[in-house]
Amino acid sequence: MKKKLWLFLVASLILVLAACGEKSKEDVLKSLEKNMEQMSGYKAQATMSLKTGEDAQKYNIEVWHKKKDYYRVLLNNEKDQKGSQIILRNEDGVYVLTPALNKSFKFQSEWPDNSSQPYLYGSLVNDVKKDQDASFTITDNYYQFETKTNYQNSKNLPYQEIYFDKKDLKPVMVKVLDKDRKPVVEVQFTSFEVDPKFSDDAFTTEKNMTSGALGIPVMAQQSDATFSVVYPESVIGNAELEEKKEVDTENGKRVVLTYKGDKSYTLIQEFYETKPTSATVPMASAGEPVNLGFTVGALSSSTLEWAQGGTEFILASDELTKEEMIEIAQSVQGTAVK
Repeated sequence: MKKKLWLFLVASLILVLAACGEKSKEDVLKSLEKNMEQMSGYKAQATMSLKTGEDAQKYNIEVWHKKKDYYRVLLNNEKDQKGSQIILRNEDGVYVLTPALNKSFKFQSEWPDNSSQPYLYGSLVNDVKKDQDASFTITDNYYQFETKTNYQNSKNLPYQEIYFDKKDLKPVMVKVLDKDRKPVVEVQFTSFEVDPKFSDDAFTTEKNMTSGALGIPVMAQQSDATFSVVYPESVIGNAELEEKKEVDTENGKRVVLTYKGDKSYTLIQEFYETKPTSATVPMASAGEPVNLGFTVGALSSSTLEWAQGGTEFILASDELTKEEMIEIAQSVQGTAVK
């Protein structure tokens, strides 16, 4: 009788200890999914560091999400506030807005569900859910996952480390890793508010194309700005610069660089000394928004367009692959990921 009682007490103690122990990987994933289901939306503030050369580029990011498919992501480069962009998703489609240039693209796109987004909570949870081989580590303060990424146009960043707060499962930090598992992109969340209130026009293109949407003054005049032609550092298909044309335009200057080789392409740079007239409707794009690291561009089968500061870039080629176009675009800014 005493032996049975002793065995019963031991078994009970084991159950109590197990109940008081740390959560399993599956437990944490279920809790993350429950959080996503229960919240009506969120507002987040984060900083993003892009480490592709000697100097890291830093961005301030503001994320608004309202269930189910409303998103607003403000990307503000600390060194280039005039190049601030907003990625917007509402009932009409997906937009990439550059208010300083009165430039906007409209996409019929599955963004953000079609690729990893290191600053979106739902994307992080989905990446954990999809990767059955994701590693799981518990520290004093965080639940840490290492998962595969899902970047459609880049195979150079295959992994990511995701840190969630143990107390409330809010995102804390994301490190996007290269093939050698060295961090290239790092996102640090500084605030995360659940179930916020949004104004009725918070996700409209009209509201977000105004200067107030950025929280900084947009470009009115750039008389003191300077323009210098930039050249791609990546060499693809033995292409060499064959011709350079420079012309004055109504708002500034345009430079056309023609590269010839096994794979030829044209790079157009249009610099605005004065703010161009606002278009009445966004420019429709048959392609996808693509994150170049330093900015978001519009990528189609034969063109890639993006803005940086007071300059608009257009890369055009019928011979380059999408991956090659992205590599060239990134190397124009000296940020190509190798």
